[in-house]
Amino acid sequence: MKEVRIWIDADSCPVPVRNHTVKTAAKLGLQIFFVANKQIPCEYSPFEMIICTNEKDAADTYILEHAGENDLVITRDIVFADRLVEKNIPAINDRGTAFTKENIKNLLSDRDFDFALFQAGVVKRTKDGYDKKDFEKFANCFDRQLTKLIQNQE
Repeated sequence: MKEVRIWIDADSCPVPVRNHTVKTAAKLGLQIFFVANKQIPCEYSPFEMIICTNEKDAADTYILEHAGENDLVITRDIVFADRLVEKNIPAINDRGTAFTKENIKNLLSDRDFDFALFQAGVVKRTKDGYDKKDFEKFANCFDRQLTKLIQNQE
C-alpha cells in the first residue's frame, strides 16, 4: 500500500496550520507538499515546495493529478474539495471541517448562497480572522483524519 502523504493548497493556508502539519509530518516520517503559485514560508522543515504557474486553479490541478486515496489534502477551496471528494481523496479545511460525500454538496450550496448575497450587495465580503479556537478544531480534525489514513495502511 502507498504511504500517506500530506498536500497543502498553500496560498491561503494560515501559518499555524502550516507549522503544525510540517511538525506532525516530520514526527511521523510522512512527506508533505506545499503547492502554490509562489514560495510559501514555513518555520519548520522538511517539506517540499511545488510552485505552479499563475494560471487559475493551477495548484488545485497539480494536487488533483498527484494526490491519491491514501493522502490528505488541506484546502479552503470548497469547489476544489468537491473535486477531491469525487476522486475519493480525503480533504479537510483549516477550520476543522472534513469534506465528505455526505456534506460537500451542502457546503457548496452554502458557499454559492453566500456569494450570491455578496454579489447582490446584501453582505460585505470580509476576511475572517483565524484564532486559537479555529486552529484547535483544525488540529483535532487533522489528527483524526491522519490517524484513520495511517490505520487503513496497516
